[in-house]
Amino acid sequence: MKDYFTDSDRNLTWQEKESKTILKTPVFDVTERSCVSAEGISGNYIVADAKDWVITIPVCEGKFVMVKQWRHGEQKLSVEFPGGVIERGEAPEKAAARELEEETGLKAGRLTKLGQFNPNPALFSNHVHVYLAEQLVQTGVRHLDHDEFINCMELTEDEILEGMGTEQFPHALMAAALSLYIKFRR
Repeated sequence: MKDYFTDSDRNLTWQEKESKTILKTPVFDVTERSCVSAEGISGNYIVADAKDWVITIPVCEGKFVMVKQWRHGEQKLSVEFPGGVIERGEAPEKAAARELEEETGLKAGRLTKLGQFNPNPALFSNHVHVYLAEQLVQTGVRHLDHDEFINCMELTEDEILEGMGTEQFPHALMAAALSLYIKFRR
């Protein structure tokens, strides 16, 4: 890939001088970071420090296996690709396989990393790793968390493209994951 940053972009960088945790939650920590720009401007910035996440795109015979679940932030049901939190010390690929099986009962014969991105680099320090899951085998057993309630369904690529950005498909990271899939298939 072409490098879009030039020497003249160096003046855009900031140096972190201090970081302190101001709130710890089960999902993420909120930190205040004291930073200084290349021109000497200083400021304090709030960052959410979370574990990395994984999204798995399961494809079987031209259809995508999707999950439907409640999202507390949106206060609505959401159609999504399977995914979740990467546990401490867990490799992203292992997490992709684990989340796929936990939520759908499917095992992937082949996992391909499509890419990774930051969910919002202005506010988050973590990354989302996206995998394509193929050669799927149904185990018939799911391992949902005690507070996780999920139904599965199969959709075509056209159905997912039509749904993205609607009330039933509100999760922006799913659209980003789908773009990596489309790029991979080109």
